Amino acid sequence: MPVEWPKDGDGCRWDCRPEHPVAAFVLLQGIGHVRVHRHRRVLGTVKTISVKREGSRWFVVLSCEGVPAGQLPGTGAAVGLDMGVASLVTTSDGVHVANPRHLGATAARLAAAQRDLARKRRGSRRRRTAVAGVAVLQAKVRRGRLDSPHKAAPALVRDYDVIVHEDLKIANMTRSASDRSILDAGWGVFLQVLAYKAASAGRELIAVDPRDTSRTCAECGHCAKENRVTQAEFACQACGHTAHAGAAEAAWREAASFMRRRSHSDILGHGP
Repeated sequence: MPVEWPKDGDGCRWDCRPEHPVAAFVLLQGIGHVRVHRHRRVLGTVKTISVKREGSRWFVVLSCEGVPAGQLPGTGAAVGLDMGVASLVTTSDGVHVANPRHLGATAARLAAAQRDLARKRRGSRRRRTAVAGVAVLQAKVRRGRLDSPHKAAPALVRDYDVIVHEDLKIANMTRSASDRSILDAGWGVFLQVLAYKAASAGRELIAVDPRDTSRTCAECGHCAKENRVTQAEFACQACGHTAHAGAAEAAWREAASFMRRRSHSDILGHGP
């Protein structure tokens, strides 16, 4: 169970030995000074400290306030995103972000480790060793699913002022075992990481209703099933606008319609 400061009797202190030139230490009540491998500089004021264990590894999680926002200069560009399985993300500009398939890469080893665990007698030393082995593989998958979004999201946040994606109900899409590939892709983790990185950089992230996005024209807003000429081609029957019919392009079309409606509302709201 995590130990939090100052909730649990003020039993923790972060960087309790500031005189040390390089290393960082955390003071835990009843344990003493513990050296911490600090992977990045701590910004703001530390408000809570949580200590957690994953397998044989221990982690200190800091929650800070007053962290300066890393506002980025404007680019004037906008993009639509399509979450997928073949590629984790496809943008309306045609850029593909690869899906590493972390669980698929580890599935055989994980299944073998779980079968080995099932054969061990409960309470035995060998079972404890097998449990630790399964935990190591599961932690590797979990860290990989976090690592990929943290590498892909900054590029999107850096290059675009407005980022649009379909508001997918991932929980409803992953109710059966056959949808494991969606869970392995980590759509929810990616969107969560993208959301807080966009917020910290001053970017706008828009989640649009996926209904009729593939049928709505970004130029005039006309919505009709006849706009989808083929699976890959979009052609508006009202104004003649043509585009690719992929989901990323569809998300961008809906975003364009959304921003047009919002601009119209702003004009009406601030008019004389």
